[in-house]
Amino acid sequence: MSTRPSEPIALHSQAIANLRYIRDTMESASAFTAVPGWGGVGMGLSALAAAVLAARTATTTAWLGVWLADAALAFVVGGFAMARKARGAGQSVSRGAGRRFLLGLGPPLAAAAVLTAVLVRAGANAAIPGTWLLLYGVGVTAGGAFSVRLVPLLGALFMALGVTAFVLPPSWADALLATGFGGLHIAFGLVIARRYGG
Repeated sequence: MSTRPSEPIALHSQAIANLRYIRDTMESASAFTAVPGWGGVGMGLSALAAAVLAARTATTTAWLGVWLADAALAFVVGGFAMARKARGAGQSVSRGAGRRFLLGLGPPLAAAAVLTAVLVRAGANAAIPGTWLLLYGVGVTAGGAFSVRLVPLLGALFMALGVTAFVLPPSWADALLATGFGGLHIAFGLVIARRYGG
Protein backbone atom coordinates (compact mmCIF):
# COMPACT_ATOMS: atom_id res chain seq x y z
CA MET A 1 0.00 0.00 0.00
CA SER A 2 1.67 3.19 -1.13
CA THR A 3 1.18 6.49 0.58
CA ARG A 4 0.69 9.51 -1.53
CA PRO A 5 3.16 12.35 -0.86
CA SER A 6 1.56 15.52 0.45
CA GLU A 7 1.26 18.49 -1.85
CA PRO A 8 4.23 20.87 -1.53
CA ILE A 9 3.43 24.28 -0.08
CA ALA A 10 3.53 26.96 -2.71
CA LEU A 11 6.47 29.33 -2.29
CA HIS A 12 4.30 32.47 -2.45
CA SER A 13 1.98 31.09 0.30
CA GLN A 14 4.96 30.46 2.56
CA ALA A 15 6.36 33.94 1.84
CA ILE A 16 3.00 35.57 2.69
CA ALA A 17 2.81 33.59 5.94
CA ASN A 18 6.35 34.64 6.84
CA LEU A 19 5.61 38.30 6.09
CA ARG A 20 2.44 38.16 8.19
CA TYR A 21 4.43 36.67 11.08
CA ILE A 22 7.13 39.33 10.78
CA ARG A 23 4.55 42.12 10.63
CA ASP A 24 2.68 40.78 13.67
CA THR A 25 5.92 40.38 15.62
CA MET A 26 7.07 43.91 14.81
CA GLU A 27 3.64 45.34 15.62
CA SER A 28 3.54 43.60 19.00
CA ALA A 29 7.05 44.83 19.86
CA SER A 30 6.54 48.43 18.77
CA ALA A 31 5.28 51.36 20.81
CA PHE A 32 1.77 52.63 20.30
CA THR A 33 2.36 56.11 18.86
CA ALA A 34 -1.27 56.89 17.97
CA VAL A 35 -1.92 58.67 21.27
CA PRO A 36 -3.75 61.75 19.97
CA GLY A 37 -2.05 65.07 20.63
CA TRP A 38 -4.78 67.29 19.20
CA GLY A 39 -7.41 64.98 20.69
CA GLY A 40 -5.81 65.59 24.08
CA VAL A 41 -5.99 69.33 23.49
CA GLY A 42 -9.69 69.01 22.63
CA MET A 43 -10.31 66.93 25.74
CA GLY A 44 -8.48 69.52 27.82
CA LEU A 45 -10.47 72.45 26.45
CA SER A 46 -13.76 70.70 27.15
CA ALA A 47 -12.58 69.97 30.72
CA LEU A 48 -11.79 73.65 31.29
CA ALA A 49 -15.29 74.55 30.12
CA ALA A 50 -16.74 71.84 32.37
CA ALA A 51 -14.83 73.23 35.36
CA VAL A 52 -16.33 76.69 34.79
CA LEU A 53 -19.85 75.25 34.44
CA ALA A 54 -19.47 72.86 37.38
CA ALA A 55 -18.29 75.66 39.69
CA ARG A 56 -21.58 77.48 39.01
CA THR A 57 -23.88 74.56 39.80
CA ALA A 58 -26.11 74.72 42.85
CA THR A 59 -26.34 71.00 43.67
CA THR A 60 -24.00 68.05 43.83
CA THR A 61 -26.18 66.21 41.32
CA ALA A 62 -25.82 69.04 38.80
CA TRP A 63 -22.07 69.21 39.46
CA LEU A 64 -21.73 65.49 38.85
CA GLY A 65 -23.87 65.75 35.71
CA VAL A 66 -21.57 68.40 34.21
CA TRP A 67 -18.44 66.32 34.82
CA LEU A 68 -20.01 63.07 33.62
CA ALA A 69 -21.19 64.79 30.43
CA ASP A 70 -17.65 66.06 29.90
CA ALA A 71 -16.25 62.56 30.50
CA ALA A 72 -18.57 61.18 27.81
CA LEU A 73 -17.54 63.95 25.41
CA ALA A 74 -13.84 63.35 26.17
CA PHE A 75 -14.30 59.62 25.53
CA VAL A 76 -15.78 60.34 22.09
CA VAL A 77 -13.18 63.00 21.19
CA GLY A 78 -10.24 60.91 22.40
CA GLY A 79 -11.49 57.71 20.79
CA PHE A 80 -12.16 59.37 17.45
CA ALA A 81 -8.79 61.17 17.46
CA MET A 82 -6.93 57.98 18.43
CA ALA A 83 -8.62 55.88 15.74
CA ARG A 84 -7.95 58.56 13.13
CA LYS A 85 -4.29 58.94 14.09
CA ALA A 86 -3.79 55.16 14.23
CA ARG A 87 -5.34 54.74 10.78
CA GLY A 88 -3.08 57.48 9.38
CA ALA A 89 0.00 55.84 10.93
CA GLY A 90 -0.94 52.37 9.73
CA GLN A 91 -1.41 51.14 13.30
CA SER A 92 -4.30 49.24 14.83
CA VAL A 93 -5.98 49.96 18.16
CA SER A 94 -7.26 46.39 18.26
CA ARG A 95 -3.94 44.57 17.77
CA GLY A 96 -0.39 44.69 19.04
CA ALA A 97 0.71 47.72 21.02
CA GLY A 98 -2.63 49.48 20.47
CA ARG A 99 -4.51 46.61 22.05
CA ARG A 100 -2.11 46.50 25.02
CA PHE A 101 -2.49 50.27 25.45
CA LEU A 102 -6.29 49.93 25.66
CA LEU A 103 -6.05 46.92 27.97
CA GLY A 104 -3.91 49.00 30.34
CA LEU A 105 -6.20 52.03 30.17
CA GLY A 106 -9.60 50.32 30.24
CA PRO A 107 -9.79 48.51 33.60
CA PRO A 108 -8.89 51.54 35.77
CA LEU A 109 -11.49 53.63 33.89
CA ALA A 110 -14.09 50.93 34.47
CA ALA A 111 -13.11 50.87 38.15
CA ALA A 112 -13.52 54.66 38.31
CA ALA A 113 -17.05 54.35 36.89
CA VAL A 114 -18.00 51.70 39.46
CA LEU A 115 -16.45 53.62 42.34
CA THR A 116 -18.24 56.80 41.27
CA ALA A 117 -21.58 55.02 41.67
CA VAL A 118 -20.46 53.56 45.02
CA LEU A 119 -19.28 56.93 46.35
CA VAL A 120 -22.47 58.71 45.26
CA ARG A 121 -24.58 56.03 46.92
CA ALA A 122 -22.53 56.32 50.11
CA GLY A 123 -22.76 60.11 50.10
CA ALA A 124 -18.96 60.39 49.85
CA ASN A 125 -19.01 62.85 46.95
CA ALA A 126 -15.91 64.65 48.21
CA ALA A 127 -13.83 61.57 47.31
CA ILE A 128 -14.95 61.54 43.66
CA PRO A 129 -12.39 64.01 42.20
CA GLY A 130 -9.46 62.22 43.82
CA THR A 131 -10.79 58.86 42.65
CA TRP A 132 -11.16 60.09 39.07
CA LEU A 133 -7.73 61.69 38.91
CA LEU A 134 -5.96 58.79 40.61
CA LEU A 135 -7.56 56.00 38.55
CA TYR A 136 -7.24 57.90 35.28
CA GLY A 137 -3.57 58.34 36.13
CA VAL A 138 -3.22 54.62 36.83
CA GLY A 139 -4.83 53.81 33.47
CA VAL A 140 -2.69 56.27 31.53
CA THR A 141 0.46 55.00 33.26
CA ALA A 142 -0.41 51.35 32.58
CA GLY A 143 -1.39 51.99 28.96
CA GLY A 144 1.55 54.33 28.53
CA ALA A 145 3.96 51.47 29.20
CA PHE A 146 3.21 50.51 25.57
CA SER A 147 3.37 54.03 24.18
CA VAL A 148 5.74 56.98 23.92
CA ARG A 149 7.68 58.05 27.03
CA LEU A 150 5.57 61.13 27.71
CA VAL A 151 2.41 59.12 28.34
CA PRO A 152 3.50 57.37 31.59
CA LEU A 153 4.74 60.74 32.87
CA LEU A 154 1.29 62.20 32.18
CA GLY A 155 -0.23 59.31 34.14
CA ALA A 156 2.10 59.88 37.09
CA LEU A 157 1.13 63.56 37.23
CA PHE A 158 -2.55 62.62 37.24
CA MET A 159 -1.90 60.22 40.10
CA ALA A 160 -0.14 62.97 42.07
CA LEU A 161 -3.12 65.26 41.51
CA GLY A 162 -5.43 62.49 42.71
CA VAL A 163 -3.51 62.13 45.95
CA THR A 164 -3.54 65.92 46.34
CA ALA A 165 -7.33 65.95 45.86
CA PHE A 166 -7.72 63.55 48.78
CA VAL A 167 -5.65 65.86 51.00
CA LEU A 168 -7.06 69.27 50.07
CA PRO A 169 -10.54 70.48 51.06
CA PRO A 170 -13.45 69.65 48.67
CA SER A 171 -13.59 73.31 47.60
CA TRP A 172 -10.48 72.61 45.49
CA ALA A 173 -12.23 69.91 43.42
CA ASP A 174 -12.95 71.93 40.27
CA ALA A 175 -9.51 73.56 40.26
CA LEU A 176 -7.78 70.16 40.53
CA LEU A 177 -10.01 68.56 37.90
CA ALA A 178 -9.37 71.55 35.60
CA THR A 179 -5.62 71.26 36.22
CA GLY A 180 -5.57 67.56 35.39
CA PHE A 181 -8.20 66.92 32.75
CA GLY A 182 -7.79 70.44 31.35
CA GLY A 183 -4.25 71.72 31.82
CA LEU A 184 -2.32 68.45 31.65
CA HIS A 185 -4.24 67.23 28.60
CA ILE A 186 -3.63 70.51 26.77
CA ALA A 187 0.07 70.74 27.68
CA PHE A 188 0.91 67.12 26.91
CA GLY A 189 -1.37 67.13 23.87
CA LEU A 190 0.56 70.02 22.35
CA VAL A 191 3.91 68.34 23.01
CA ILE A 192 2.70 65.00 21.63
CA ALA A 193 1.24 66.69 18.53
CA ARG A 194 4.53 68.49 17.93
CA ARG A 195 6.82 65.51 18.49
CA TYR A 196 4.70 62.62 17.21
CA GLY A 197 2.15 64.23 14.94
CA GLY A 198 -1.55 65.06 15.44
